[in-house]
Amino acid sequence: MPDSSNPPPKESEPTEHITAPTPLSTSEYNKLADEYFEELITRLEQKQDKTNEVDVEYSAGVLEVSIADKGTYVLNKQPPNKQIWLSSPISGPKRFDWVVTGESMDQKEGGGLGDWIYLRDGTSLTELIRKELGVDLGMDEDAPK
Repeated sequence: MPDSSNPPPKESEPTEHITAPTPLSTSEYNKLADEYFEELITRLEQKQDKTNEVDVEYSAGVLEVSIADKGTYVLNKQPPNKQIWLSSPISGPKRFDWVVTGESMDQKEGGGLGDWIYLRDGTSLTELIRKELGVDLGMDEDAPK
């Protein structure tokens, strides 16, 4: 019999809160970031070809995406920090680190998925791009591990 007529709810399972990036060599970082940018630029240019609401410009490692009703997004690699930086007119500035999830003791080695994550709040760059820019990168399933 419970101690009170209104027992506290069961504690939920702990969720994985990412607090540190996955360690990368400089060459691994460059490979992952370059692949991400290539995919993003390809998808954005496809969108640009379909509408005059989007303008994409990539020069000297800086990607600028202007969307008529939203403003200008700026993305660039930050090799010294092994990050991708984003400036968004909607969600503001963020710095994303490469994080592989799903490789804990209970899971198969090499079975994790990687994405660029803003460590302060767990935001995924891929998801943010999907929501704010309307571009689906499809990186979730086939992201490099």
